[in-house]
Amino acid sequence: MHKKLTFTTLETLLQERFKEGFLSLKDLPQPSTFKDMDRATARIVDAIKNKEKITIIGDYDVDGVTSTTLMKLFFDEIEYPVEWIIPNRFRDGYGLSINIIPRILGTDLAITVDNGISAVYAAKLCKEEGIDLIITDHHLLAPEVPEAYAIIDQKQEACEFPYSDVCGAQIAWYLIASLKNALNVKINMMDYMELVSIAIIADMMPLQHINRAMVIAGTKALSKSTKPAIKVYLEHSQKSILNSEDIAFFLAPILNSAGRMEDASFAVDFLASKNIYDARVRLERLIDFNTARKATEQDITQKAMLQVDHNDEVIVVVGEAWHEGVVGIVAARVARACEKPCIVLTQNEEGFLKGSGRSFGECDLFGIVDGCREHLEKFGGHQAAIGLSLQKKSLEAFKMQVQKNFAKGEYIKEIVDPDIVGDLHFSNISFDLTTLVKKYEPYGQGNLRPKFISTNVEILQADSMGKEGEHLRFLFAQDGIVMQGVKFKSKEVFQAGQKVTLTYTVNENHFRGNVNLQLMIDKITV
Repeated sequence: MHKKLTFTTLETLLQERFKEGFLSLKDLPQPSTFKDMDRATARIVDAIKNKEKITIIGDYDVDGVTSTTLMKLFFDEIEYPVEWIIPNRFRDGYGLSINIIPRILGTDLAITVDNGISAVYAAKLCKEEGIDLIITDHHLLAPEVPEAYAIIDQKQEACEFPYSDVCGAQIAWYLIASLKNALNVKINMMDYMELVSIAIIADMMPLQHINRAMVIAGTKALSKSTKPAIKVYLEHSQKSILNSEDIAFFLAPILNSAGRMEDASFAVDFLASKNIYDARVRLERLIDFNTARKATEQDITQKAMLQVDHNDEVIVVVGEAWHEGVVGIVAARVARACEKPCIVLTQNEEGFLKGSGRSFGECDLFGIVDGCREHLEKFGGHQAAIGLSLQKKSLEAFKMQVQKNFAKGEYIKEIVDPDIVGDLHFSNISFDLTTLVKKYEPYGQGNLRPKFISTNVEILQADSMGKEGEHLRFLFAQDGIVMQGVKFKSKEVFQAGQKVTLTYTVNENHFRGNVNLQLMIDKITV
């Protein structure tokens, strides 16, 4: 049973999410609080003074793409030539690796962004080739850490930066801020905050503490951006402002699709576009990638669901030649559908398995799989998102070990949706309520939009809408109070007169100058 919710109890619940209160940009810690930040900054300044060759090595997700773009834009702004590489997911694999070394020979200083903390062997090769290596990363540290000139990663024990949940682009932004001070150059750090806000949301960082402050500042800056890429995206989406949900559900997947389907350098090219014409052409290419990604993802999700063993606590499915670029999204879809952590692996022609895993709630998938390293060739990630590879002969032993490790963790499946904040009567739904909810925006990871439940609700009307009837529109009544509602991507059938329980969020619907309250339906239980 959920507690009855009032305006006051909701405000208390939302306040509890922000124990430090609402932080602003003035609360940002200094760059030097990062371990090795000053050392890395001094080495880059020396490289610039001595006209050394610098190469940036990024990653193929949104965080890696934006981190790479930030560094490229900074060096462009101070008019110092650098090279940049984003490893190809299919040919090169993840981050700084043995496959990248031949491409950086002749480099004096290599700087990783959003990767590198697990690149032990590649770092050794850099040293042998006389390449100084600066690693900037935000991922968890493996038992063995690479040998590098400097490592900036807030998860290092000796690091005094007070927030552990920050993304690669935030660390790149901090490095730029440190370089700005050391070089005494005049650049506007807010121009860089635009891209940082996209990365924080796309990389699912908790929207609390400094992350919230950076996202609010960055999304405000996006609406006034002079970057051709941002102007063209706003034009395409027919929006004048972007909120966190616009970024999470629309812009981020488009940026991600280049790396998933072909090569992430297309996304960097788009974000770094110098003019509107180039930006338009490059956006069209990304949209094409995203359309292909959706179709491929849907096909593989259907195949993966057929393989699910519902007796397993951690789902592991394997497909032959499944598209490597979408296995992470498929893992998330299967995990959501089955309410269990899921690992999706694709097998190549040599019988080698590579894939991704996703989990939700309290389950620490990184911790579970970390205890299986003896069966793995490569492994890395976060609590809720991992990447891994292994030999086919190790698969059965790995699957058994994963189930054992899950059992040791004593994870309790949440029967009740943890996002539901309480039982809300229709009489308490008002513009005062939505004003309160807006006060705690932006919503996303770590600060989920409050979800409500209402019981003993009557369906007055249920109609399909959309080009293919893929959405539902409702009129609901509870004790004589009528509310409109919509449920997206649902083919369920409901009848007028049915008594139901609703799970939903409340939205202000702006249409032709009018504003009305609307329930965004998550679940209907008859």
